[in-house]
Amino acid sequence: MPELSHIDPRNTALLVMDYQVDVLTKFMTAAQSAEAIARVPDLIATARDAGMMVIHVVVAFRPGHPEVSPRNPVFSVLKANGMLVAGTKGAAIHPAAAAREGEPIVVRQRISSFVGTDLETLLRANGIDTLVLAGVQTGGVVLSTVRHAGDLDYRLVVIRDCCADPDAQLHSMLLDIVFPKQAAVVTTAELAGALPGIS
Repeated sequence: MPELSHIDPRNTALLVMDYQVDVLTKFMTAAQSAEAIARVPDLIATARDAGMMVIHVVVAFRPGHPEVSPRNPVFSVLKANGMLVAGTKGAAIHPAAAAREGEPIVVRQRISSFVGTDLETLLRANGIDTLVLAGVQTGGVVLSTVRHAGDLDYRLVVIRDCCADPDAQLHSMLLDIVFPKQAAVVTTAELAGALPGIS
């Protein structure tokens, strides 16, 4: 198991990324969606019980998607299909991953959780140096956030059983080969066993 002894909940934040209705239902089968959300409530409860900061990251656009350039092939699909408009049911966080009162919600219009958001300001203000990542899709927001956070010198933990992607081969390659070069890749249970007072 990767080394997790450096994790101090006081300076660690869990980023729960893109567990939104449209992301889970429009890009995945029902079985993939159910698997994607299955462990997230346990992960969030583990983080809260340990006193870890929990931050919810979502993608949402104004009506008409004025933030989406026609040169952006990923988000152009969302615009063409009217998806992930702020305030709509499709942009809502899935109830299993819902934010509690007082937990920050970071809204983004790019792939990385850091680009064009106040995430880094929020992390710096709270003395966060370690990030625990869970998200849909592994090849999108998780990959981009791992790369960006690594460049900013955050310690990284990726939660294997709380990441999902419709491309199973890409998902496995990222978790088994790519991410371990920058992050500890562990399960929800392994994280819980490493946190003070949780095991």
